Amino acid sequence: MTTETFAMTTLVVPDYDAGIAFYVGALGFTLIEDTEFASTGGSGKRWVVVEASGGGRLLLAKAKTQAQTAAIGNQTGGRVSFFLNTNNFADTHARFLAAGVEFLEEPRHEPYATVAVFADPFGNKWDLIELKAGNDTRRPDPN
Repeated sequence: MTTETFAMTTLVVPDYDAGIAFYVGALGFTLIEDTEFASTGGSGKRWVVVEASGGGRLLLAKAKTQAQTAAIGNQTGGRVSFFLNTNNFADTHARFLAAGVEFLEEPRHEPYATVAVFADPFGNKWDLIELKAGNDTRRPDPN
């Protein structure tokens, strides 16, 4: 039987190093790879991959065009873009606050999880979620 795995998603950022500083420095992700493409003739194009401690990778892609730059922070039209599960909401929330992460709301308790929305420095919205026992990653869409 053939299987497929969703391996990574691309996140357009204004600057590679700013992306690394936030995702690795503030959120505690691991820098998996940061390689400059030799074939780009010194243009500075890099392959930058970060990963959350429990899995899930982001390819940080530096905006090169006007359209890409305009999409930074609004790649999902103002909706929450990413969902970061934790097994200890209070600890992760406190650690993120101490690292200067901007939360857009106070933590709230939903039937499926404890959740709070935060923003990365580029304007992308993230849900920090601790699922309640017996729940999986699906949740109702409030919109």
